[in-house]
Amino acid sequence: MIPGIADQKALRLLVVIASYGTANDAYLDRVIREYRSMSFDVDIMIISNMNKKPAAEIECVVGLPNKNPWSLPFAHKELFAARVDQYDLFIYSEDDILVTERNIRAVLDVTAVLVEDEVAGWMLVERASSGALNYPQAHGSFHWDCTSVTSRGHYLLAHFTNEHAASYMLTQQQLARAIASGGFLVAPHEGKYDLPCTAATDPFTQCGFKKLIPISHIDDFSAHHLPNKYINRLGVDRKQLDAQLSVLMQIAREGNTVIPLFGAETRLWHSMYSKDYYEPARDEVLSGVPEKAAVLSIGSCSAANERRLLQRGNRVVAVPLDPVVGNGLAELGAEVVLGDVITARAKIATERFDRLLFVDVLQFVRDPAHLLRLFADLLAPDGRVIICAPNRPSLRYAWKCARSSNVFRRWGSFDSVGIHDTTVGKLRTWCAQAGLAIEKIERCAPDRVSPTFRFLSPILASDLVATATRRGSPKPSAREARGMEQMEVSGGSAVQ
Repeated sequence: MIPGIADQKALRLLVVIASYGTANDAYLDRVIREYRSMSFDVDIMIISNMNKKPAAEIECVVGLPNKNPWSLPFAHKELFAARVDQYDLFIYSEDDILVTERNIRAVLDVTAVLVEDEVAGWMLVERASSGALNYPQAHGSFHWDCTSVTSRGHYLLAHFTNEHAASYMLTQQQLARAIASGGFLVAPHEGKYDLPCTAATDPFTQCGFKKLIPISHIDDFSAHHLPNKYINRLGVDRKQLDAQLSVLMQIAREGNTVIPLFGAETRLWHSMYSKDYYEPARDEVLSGVPEKAAVLSIGSCSAANERRLLQRGNRVVAVPLDPVVGNGLAELGAEVVLGDVITARAKIATERFDRLLFVDVLQFVRDPAHLLRLFADLLAPDGRVIICAPNRPSLRYAWKCARSSNVFRRWGSFDSVGIHDTTVGKLRTWCAQAGLAIEKIERCAPDRVSPTFRFLSPILASDLVATATRRGSPKPSAREARGMEQMEVSGGSAVQ
C-alpha cells in the first residue's frame, strides 16, 4: 500500500535518468537539482554512453544494451529490477523532463484509489516565452480515448493513446507486477513506438497496465519538457486541451456510453498510416467542392478542411470520429452529428448534400463499400463523392516497412493490421459495389518530385483522391470539367 500523505517524507525513491551525449547537460543539471530539492529520500542514477558524474552521490552506469545508440533507455530496466526491494517508488526519465514533487505527490494521491491494473501518469507540457502552454503528445494519431473516461475518488481520469511521456513512475508493487508479467525485462525492441519511446512505454503496452491521466487535475499531472522545442510545430495549446477535457468530463458526469465512429489506429510498425487527428487542410480535396455547396464530411477530426469550407460559405455537416474532436467542429460552426455510423446516418436521413467527403476514412472500416453505400443515398442529384486515401502499398510504404524486421507479417490482412490496401483498383471496386462510378482519380505526387519524374507517380504518390458519382448521375458541367483538368495539371496525373 502507498503510505498516507503524512508518511510520504519517509518514502525512498529511485530515479534513473537516460542521458546520451552532452547536448542536454544543462537540462540534466536542472532535473537533478529538482530531485535533490525534494523532501523524499531520493537516489539518482544516470545511464549514458559516457561517464557522467555531476555529484559524488550520483552513480553513472556507462554502456548501451546493444550497438544501437537509441537502445540506451532500455538500460534502466535491469537497474530497477535489481533494486525492486530497496525502494518504494521508481521513476524513469529522459534527461530533459522536469518532474516535480507536486507531480509525484499527485500520482501518489490518485494511486491510492486506482484499481490493480491502472497506473497514473502525466502529460508533457511546454512553455513559450509568452507563457502560452503547449502539449506536444497530441499529434499524429494520438488522441483521448472517449470510451475510457472513469471516476476514481474525487478524480476524473481518461486514457490518452500516446502513452509516451519520456518518463513514468511505478510503485514497488507495480514494478514487481510489471517484472512478473514477462513484458518488462526484455531486449530492446520497437513496434508501436520507436526504441527510446518503447523503453518508456513497455509497462503500458506489454505489462498489463493501463495509463490513465487525471483530467480533472491536469496541472498536477503535467511535467515540463524543458527544451520547449515543439511549440508551433506539433501539439495542442491550452485552450484546445481544455475544450477536449471539458467534453470528457461531461461524458463522465452524464454517465454516457460513447461509441467512436470507428477505430483509426493501425497495428503496423510505428502505427504507420494511422489516421492523423490533426491533419492539415487538403487542397486537392477542397478544390473539388464548389462554393455554396452543402458538404457532408464523414470521419472528420482536426476541422482543418471544414474550417476552410465554412470560411468559403459552404454549409458543413460533420460526422466526427468521436465527441471530443467533434467539439472543435461545433465551435467553428459546423453542424455536428454524433454517434456510430448507423445512428449518425439515421439522424440525417432526410438531408441531401452536394459533396460527400471521405478523407482518410475508408481504409479503416471492415467493409468500405458498405460505408460508401450507406451515405451515397444522401447525394443530391448532381452530387459527388470525394475520397482521399493513402496510395498503399507504394514505394514509400515499402521503404518504411523495410526498416522493420517483421516486414512481411506487418504487411498483412485487415484483421491483422487494421487497415486495407488502398490502390486504384481497390477504390474502383469499392465504389462499384456501392453503386458509384468513378469520374477520375488523382495521384498526389510528393512536392519534392520533379515534373520530369511524375510518370513514377503510381509508386511515388503518397495519396489518391477519387471523385465519384452515383451511377446514372449527370456528367460534370463544362466549368466543372475545366476545374478538374486544372487540378490534374497542378496536382498530379489522372487515371481514367
